[in-house]
Amino acid sequence: MTQLNNPQAQSLMTRSVVTVLPTTQVREIAQILCERGISAVPVVDATGRVLGLVTEADLIRRLAGLDDAPLGWLGGLFADPAKRAERYARTHGMVAEDIMTQNVVSVAGNTPASAIAQLMEQNNIRRVLVIDGGQLAGIVSRADLLHALTMPQEEAPGLVDEHIRQAVMEAMRRESWSNGYYTTVGVRGGVVTFEGFRKDGGTSRGMHVLALSVSGVRGVVDNTTLMPVAFMAGV
Repeated sequence: MTQLNNPQAQSLMTRSVVTVLPTTQVREIAQILCERGISAVPVVDATGRVLGLVTEADLIRRLAGLDDAPLGWLGGLFADPAKRAERYARTHGMVAEDIMTQNVVSVAGNTPASAIAQLMEQNNIRRVLVIDGGQLAGIVSRADLLHALTMPQEEAPGLVDEHIRQAVMEAMRRESWSNGYYTTVGVRGGVVTFEGFRKDGGTSRGMHVLALSVSGVRGVVDNTTLMPVAFMAGV
């Protein structure tokens, strides 16, 4: 059965990332998202350090907040002033640093896809930033993670060698002239090694060609010796 791959962020991420400065106007950010067909844009300072992320949700929240009704006197008694002030800033702010999400979920380039998927589920987010050496390296979105489902996992070398060995033995069974009964087959690193006996030089050459016809075979080593006369009598 084909297993799913678990590639790292660096092989899945989108490397060409559009960014904005903290002073970028909200209207300009909305235009960038529409024109580029993206749903978020990182906010970085002059050195490239990530400060936050502006998403479609942030812009929609701002739009919805413009119609917030003032709290009544009773509601005002129990409302947290700090939270009210923060919401006001985010819904009425005019530049990126006012409306951006500051608690950005990020991963390193060697983070596996399974860990990224778990982060997205836990934080109910659609993307994570990939940061290496303090700098933005890329973004992994949910769409990017789907690619992991289409990538067949690389099999362990020992498993690949065993598949090759089985394929060579199956090919030998199909050829009546092969040395199947008198020869053992070993595979290491894609190189097929024959041990045991061979009937003659022609059979040896045939076995060599047969092995090379199997997908994945990188070479053939024939360590067989000429079959003793006593054995030949019964062949």
